[in-house]
Amino acid sequence: MNPIFKHGPSAQHRLVIVLMLSGLLVFFDHKMASFEGVRGYLQSVVSPLQYIANTPKQMTIWAAENLVTRKTLMEDNQALKVNELLLKEQLIELEIVKQENERLRSLLASPLRSEHKKMVAEILAVDSDPYSHQIVINRGANDGVYEGQPVLDENGIVGQILHVGTTTSRVILITDLSHAVPVRVMRNGTRLIASGTGRVERLSHTHVSHSADIQSGDLLVTSGLGGKYPEGYPVSTVILVRKDESRPFAQVLSKPVADIDKLRYLLLLWPSAPSSMFAPKPQTRPTQENDNASQ
Repeated sequence: MNPIFKHGPSAQHRLVIVLMLSGLLVFFDHKMASFEGVRGYLQSVVSPLQYIANTPKQMTIWAAENLVTRKTLMEDNQALKVNELLLKEQLIELEIVKQENERLRSLLASPLRSEHKKMVAEILAVDSDPYSHQIVINRGANDGVYEGQPVLDENGIVGQILHVGTTTSRVILITDLSHAVPVRVMRNGTRLIASGTGRVERLSHTHVSHSADIQSGDLLVTSGLGGKYPEGYPVSTVILVRKDESRPFAQVLSKPVADIDKLRYLLLLWPSAPSSMFAPKPQTRPTQENDNASQ
């Protein structure tokens, strides 16, 4: 049904008018920048709408990053606990390595003479017999080890090689009941024999005359007699001197300077003289005549 009255321009006329106005607006905006202020104002008006329109997307991203399931949290927590345990174990290993390095440094810094070849050895086993103070080290004939070879730690004399294998050797310690070593008092040169007692903290010195000048606290060093140990290396410190005139000899006890019950690394010595490479087997406790002669 057609309207009876027609008012206003037709649709075609309106389209032409709109296109002309649009062209004019584009021209003035491009050539004269007439609408910069208007554009900024409109941008400010539209910005909140843009934020509102973008809010669902931002919320989805936040939820994906921060909202996790209970299972994921438990897995992450378990992984952190495992990592913490591994790190603590590594820290313990580092502390052990640090302690071993300190032992080796102090061992290599021991007062060795320049004419002595030296080699570091590690303890592999300790004799289970409480009355037999012997240990096994990881050096043997392949390393040039020989029977009777002196063994030290960073403090002083530990013992000597008793038996030699291809890759391992057995060491008899100075505290063994069957072991003895000639020593002298560092202060005045008085000669003694230090014999093992079967106790890691004690050596005995038998057949010591009452007139011998020995005092508690005296340092005893190797005398070099017998050719087993090089002269001048610390052996023990006197802890007891008891002179009872009712007995024929004074009672003298000393404590080894080496930590016999804490040994881990040892030093093997090779004297410069080639003949010492064929030294006889480790010496045992001297007889009473030898003790008296050493006095």
